[in-house]
Amino acid sequence: MSDWQHGFYKLSPEERRSRLAMARHLPATVSQLLANQSSQLGDQLVENYLTDYALPEGVVLGLRVNGTDYLVPMVVEEPSVIAAASNGAQRIARSGGFVAAPQHRALVGQVVLVPAAGSRAADLAWLKDHRTDLVAVANAAHPSMKKRGGGALAASFRTPGKFISVDLQIDVCQAMGANSVNTMAEAVGHWLSNHGFNVLTAILSNYATTSLQQVECHVNFEQLATKAMAGQVVAQRMADLSALAQVDPYRAATHNKGIMNGIDAVMIASGNDWRAIEAGAHAYAVKDSSYRGLSTWRVVDDQLVGQLTLPLPVGVVGGSIGLNPLTRANYAISGIKTAEELAAVTASVGLAQNLAALRALASSGIQAGHMKLQYRSLAVSVGATPAEVPAVVKALANHPHVDRALAQQVLKELRKD
Repeated sequence: MSDWQHGFYKLSPEERRSRLAMARHLPATVSQLLANQSSQLGDQLVENYLTDYALPEGVVLGLRVNGTDYLVPMVVEEPSVIAAASNGAQRIARSGGFVAAPQHRALVGQVVLVPAAGSRAADLAWLKDHRTDLVAVANAAHPSMKKRGGGALAASFRTPGKFISVDLQIDVCQAMGANSVNTMAEAVGHWLSNHGFNVLTAILSNYATTSLQQVECHVNFEQLATKAMAGQVVAQRMADLSALAQVDPYRAATHNKGIMNGIDAVMIASGNDWRAIEAGAHAYAVKDSSYRGLSTWRVVDDQLVGQLTLPLPVGVVGGSIGLNPLTRANYAISGIKTAEELAAVTASVGLAQNLAALRALASSGIQAGHMKLQYRSLAVSVGATPAEVPAVVKALANHPHVDRALAQQVLKELRKD
């Protein structure tokens, strides 16, 4: 470690930026940018804080879930994501909207034991005899959760490889709950250590199979039609793409990435841990030993029917949710009050995103709409002002091959005129 890095975490943000600027020979413009984007809140949230890194926020319009219309804030840097989610949401709304099943909410606290040679059967028998004690120890470690109507519900046992996993099902009420679950799991781990067990680890599992959210929609053929292709043809091609994602992991990875485009953006805007949601979703996609698409689409009579199921252990309190003013503002915009409601809406956004992507793939191809939105970013990157961007985008759309050089040329010619 270089000398200038020693004690870096102890410094104030101003001192960190100054030391970094000297060590990396940063221009004054960079140092000023870091300072201008900084906040007191950011310094409280992360180690070695320098500045806040902003991402664009937009809103999905026309999302109807269980008969209620939502405006859903999304935070994402990719131009096409919010446009696609809104497009898919409105097509589905015109066919009746999404139906989301009630979510059973529980997280898993995992306490992993390493049994001595030949002792696993006896250890399992002892654990099963003390199942009630395990739950009681967990609840004693976080009594306020029990008072709110949640807490540890049950303990179950698995034997992956040479290990024993004690899985605590914990109802964290309306919170994300990671810290609560870790506290309870560690208490059980200490208790088991005191009873002679070799405890390897005690921690939350992000594979939240006890917090699954299912959502379904029925889309009329006319909502899928394009100028060049009948809705029924588009629907069948979308169903075929869905079937491909169930048998080909190369396609499934991209299929699921499209779903998570929407889900991640909602999670960031709502202050939830999008990385945990991503991890759980992809683990669930491979639950049958082969990586598959999380959603399925099939033609039923005169409609395309979509279904999506994935773990969504979301919260509306806890973590950084209550600390960030923008996060609180986003809940005011969406009107979402409960974790169950957020899970239903989030899954619906993911399925709307998936519909829009598959419809594009099944008809004109993904690039036709995607690149039109990318042209805006390209126009800005070559120096177009907000007033000039629409004209640059319109000109670029008339060219079969678009790159940075062409955008620069178009802008130059526009300014001549």
